[in-house]
Amino acid sequence: MDDDFDSGDDLFDNVNADELVTQNKRPASQGLTAKGNDDSHGNSKRQRLDLVGVGQKLLREKFGYDKFRHEQEGAIGSVLNGENTLVIFPTGAGKSLCYQIPAIAFEEVDKLNGEDRDFSGITIVVSPLIALMKDQTDALKRKGITAECNDSTKTFEQLQQISSDIRSGKLRMLYCSPEKLNNEGFVESLKYVPGGIRLLAVDEAHCISEWGHSFRPDYLKVARFVDEIKAERVVCLTATATPKVADDICKQFKIDHSNVFRTSPYRPNLNLQAKSTPNEKAKIAELLAYLDKHVGSTLVYVTVQRQAEELATTLRGKGHNAEAFHAGMKVEQKTSIQDRFMASKVRIVVATIAFGMGIDKADIRNIIHFNTSGTVEEYSQQVGRAGRDGLPSYCMMYISHEDWYIKENFARGDLPCKSSLDGLLHDVFTREMIKGRDGEDVIKLNHNELSQAWDIRASPLSILFATLELRYGLLRAITPEYSSYQFEDRGFYNKMAASDGSPEAKAIYKHAKRARKWYTFDIKAAMAGGLSRADLVRKLNHWNDTGAIMLKTGGVEHRYRVLKTLPRTNAEYSKLVKELYADMESRELDALQRAQDVVDLITGERCFAAALAEHFGMSLPDGKTSCGHCTFCTTKKAIELPPKPPVKVDIAGIQAVLKACDVRDDPRFLARVAFGIKSPRVMKLKLQNNSVFGSLEDHDFTVCINLVTSKFPVLMPCSL
Repeated sequence: MDDDFDSGDDLFDNVNADELVTQNKRPASQGLTAKGNDDSHGNSKRQRLDLVGVGQKLLREKFGYDKFRHEQEGAIGSVLNGENTLVIFPTGAGKSLCYQIPAIAFEEVDKLNGEDRDFSGITIVVSPLIALMKDQTDALKRKGITAECNDSTKTFEQLQQISSDIRSGKLRMLYCSPEKLNNEGFVESLKYVPGGIRLLAVDEAHCISEWGHSFRPDYLKVARFVDEIKAERVVCLTATATPKVADDICKQFKIDHSNVFRTSPYRPNLNLQAKSTPNEKAKIAELLAYLDKHVGSTLVYVTVQRQAEELATTLRGKGHNAEAFHAGMKVEQKTSIQDRFMASKVRIVVATIAFGMGIDKADIRNIIHFNTSGTVEEYSQQVGRAGRDGLPSYCMMYISHEDWYIKENFARGDLPCKSSLDGLLHDVFTREMIKGRDGEDVIKLNHNELSQAWDIRASPLSILFATLELRYGLLRAITPEYSSYQFEDRGFYNKMAASDGSPEAKAIYKHAKRARKWYTFDIKAAMAGGLSRADLVRKLNHWNDTGAIMLKTGGVEHRYRVLKTLPRTNAEYSKLVKELYADMESRELDALQRAQDVVDLITGERCFAAALAEHFGMSLPDGKTSCGHCTFCTTKKAIELPPKPPVKVDIAGIQAVLKACDVRDDPRFLARVAFGIKSPRVMKLKLQNNSVFGSLEDHDFTVCINLVTSKFPVLMPCSL
């Protein structure tokens, strides 16, 4: 059963509510000190030493390290003292220990603090990547630590075991995705976990910031989640927070700046290199020469999936042991490549950014950016995967004008036309409302249908709904529903249905039709008899939890609770559209600037390492102003891009686009076709297969818009 969008029923039925303990805040103290004790207490020194011993003992026995590194001890001490904490460590610097050690130390800490608890509680880890959650939970289990991840890949039996372990208080750590926080049942059930929520760890915390390089709207709801489940303390972790993003995280989670722990991204064993190339053909020649000279495990990063496949094929053709890796591949294929790379059976992986998160291979000798990184943060995170064993490693970035088109293509695709945004809001706000389980007004929406209807990509559409929820307070996302319910008889269904005299059981038995193996339950037909969806789904989930059936669901419908009167007048719509569109325009400009920041770092007249550290509000160690071994330090020359060839405005090209596409309500849409940017409407009209798609990719995007507008200066309102 895919539990990311379940019915909202409690995960833990028949569990007695256990009052959660909310600890009082105290000023941060240095090191692993016991909360509630300071030097004015006679036994403080003994307790401080005991607690240091607890952390170090766990570090040795469970994780195999002799001592803490960098700021780990201070960060863990802050967490154990009940302080909300922010950890900004570079990739590979041991961020995960800052919540894993506290998670298993709370029982001993309680004893030192004189607290008598029946249960030591649980640590919830919010992480955006299922693969990363799985890697960490598998590693923790090997160390004898009870940890699980609540995600859609789990089998029926595994979900039952996780539920049982939480109910009994056995589980120490539970990983979940930020999207899970829209599930009312999941949120409600965590309010009554035995022993309470001792710690909420927010991994990849930069995703919460609208100014972060990989903003995810569901992360904005994590801070609210903290209050709803009454988590005792929070630790936010990231490798890539600029000062602005760090301030944003601190504000969201009420973190005092004295509880921010940073470690410089500078790694003396990494040689940061860069080279400009006139075109991709020259770049491939440079790459082949580089790989012949630099041996060892290598990651080559590209921007798009097609490049990964083509470049890996080229490298194999030249005798290199290389494989492609990208999000479009099958899970088994990706797992095999990753495992073989970890075992050094594959030397080179040519990958999109889909590869690398959570990869802990100590002897990666080379990180190569075949294309310019999308952001400085992305670059820092990726080069941080090299040389974790401390030995010299090399990080090469190739830079060319051709790369800018790809970056602009990504950035320009998320901004719809104003009329699309206006149409979307009118569509959503005039939908028929239904009554929720508590009598509140609820709107049901299918995001995919909205995306297709109003030509707005999935990511900006999600951001729009998060903005309507968190900034304007108009809607609140609640547990999504399924339109399709199927189940398999586990051998007890007929007996269970026959012995259950409830109206819900009778309706399920009546409206569930069996094919070869699976029963399909017509929930709408059952509801026509006056029964509520919630009660019917609760019964299905109960039978699923008891093992009578195995439930399978599909067809996600998002649901939103209406929080206050929605806009109705033209003036109200106009004001909201204007503000939302201004936000989206600023995001587009911000995305373009992020790509330009990478170019500026590489082509600037200064040390690469110093510029990288400064981007994150830090400097090189010991007051140094240069690393001495990056490309700039060794050549004393800035990288120069070859002159960009002049582009003659192609009037015939824009006329061909207009001839191929009869859309006349949106100049930005036509410019997307000319520039080669996919959108839901482009795909619906199959224009991506037309020869005009991307025919003007060498033009400036704004030039494409101006050309279209000059041909059709009076445009009709957008009506999709």
